[in-house]
Amino acid sequence: MRIATRLTLLFVLLTLLVSFTVGWFAVAMSSRAQYATLDSSINSVVNSGLRNPNTALNNALYVVQRDGYSLTLDVIDPTGGVTQVNTPTDALKRHPTVANVRASLARVVSVANLPGFQIRSLNVGGGDYLVVAGSTSGIKKQNQHLALLVASAAVVIALLGLVLARSVMRRDLRSMERLIDYAGDVAGGDETGPAPASEGSRDLKELREALVIMVDALQERIALEAQNANAMQQFIDDASHELRTPLTVVKGYNELLASGHASVEQQVRAVSRVRSEVERMEELVRDLLLLAELREAPHHAEKMVDLSELLTTRVGEFTLDHPERSLTSVIEEGVTLRARADFVDRLVSNAFNNVLRHTKSDAPLRVTLDVDNGGASIVIEDGGPGLPVYGVRPQRFQRFDLSRSRETGGSGLGMSIMADVAESLGGTMTTAPSSLGGLALHFVLPLGGSTKSSSGG
Repeated sequence: MRIATRLTLLFVLLTLLVSFTVGWFAVAMSSRAQYATLDSSINSVVNSGLRNPNTALNNALYVVQRDGYSLTLDVIDPTGGVTQVNTPTDALKRHPTVANVRASLARVVSVANLPGFQIRSLNVGGGDYLVVAGSTSGIKKQNQHLALLVASAAVVIALLGLVLARSVMRRDLRSMERLIDYAGDVAGGDETGPAPASEGSRDLKELREALVIMVDALQERIALEAQNANAMQQFIDDASHELRTPLTVVKGYNELLASGHASVEQQVRAVSRVRSEVERMEELVRDLLLLAELREAPHHAEKMVDLSELLTTRVGEFTLDHPERSLTSVIEEGVTLRARADFVDRLVSNAFNNVLRHTKSDAPLRVTLDVDNGGASIVIEDGGPGLPVYGVRPQRFQRFDLSRSRETGGSGLGMSIMADVAESLGGTMTTAPSSLGGLALHFVLPLGGSTKSSSGG
């Protein structure tokens, strides 16, 4: 059953329930008032003869005739004989008994042997009693008629309410049905268009907005999952390819050594080449493990790292190891980060290794560290050939220069590792042309504390 039908039925049932409740209350109040009026007329007749029993009968007849009461007046003698002295249209058909007289001396009562009547008795002297009886059949008929009117009115009100509810809720229900159909299409993967417009109430508009946000987030998540799946497949393919080459080389030289026909020179060359390829595979596996750690595990900062000291140390080591290179540095002191020290060290080491691998020995190098807009800004520039494209985030196994071999160009993980490390630290890495003529690597990392002073080198 659709929600529109359920809401309509619920509204009709509530309308009927309220109408019948109000009607029943009205019928009950009307019945009580009519019974109170009948009892009052009976008591009025009885009270007229209470003071003087000898004139009680005459007084009762006078009151009945004067006020036009439709009451039966029966006189019961001591032997139980009954004489009816006033006979209305709806008179008693049965004779009251002495027991009825005794039960009704104090108040108006209804008795089992006189159904449909209210009675009260009065001593009229000489051992006789007057029984005043009023019929309740008129009250019952009027109550039945009133109940029928109330039921008819309730049905009419329910039908009018149904028409009114349908007319008022039609727009909301139509909008809700369209949203339900749209949600069903999205769940079935058949809907890529915009959500239907909501012409209903404010609640439906808010529901539509929430549905649109949910669908957009779902589609983005699906697209992201597909992108990640493609990237993972590409990563697996590239990793397999990168490992296959050194494994093929190792296998070939191993077969050569195992054949026993290699010369001494060939044996030396084979051992050297095998060692080189094994070291290459070890480096590749270490890089892959680091990438997996950076991408899949959440990064938790362990302690404060003095970035200024770390960068000054690496610059000094680079100068000592490569005295032929011209290196200048401007490093602001006291710049600290809350991070993993090994991640920060790997970031700087990869940047220097990138310079060594892809620039000539006489290419200049400049390192800058300062604080800018609340973050630590590291710029490492070289005078090498640069990149064919700048500003693009490096991807795994991406070699920017396709002419580079694996021996000279590396595995294509260095730039990707630097970008991943920067992002794991909550920062960014961008590439740009350097004023020295080559590549400028720019890292921006969030600060854990800093001071403003600088030193040059």
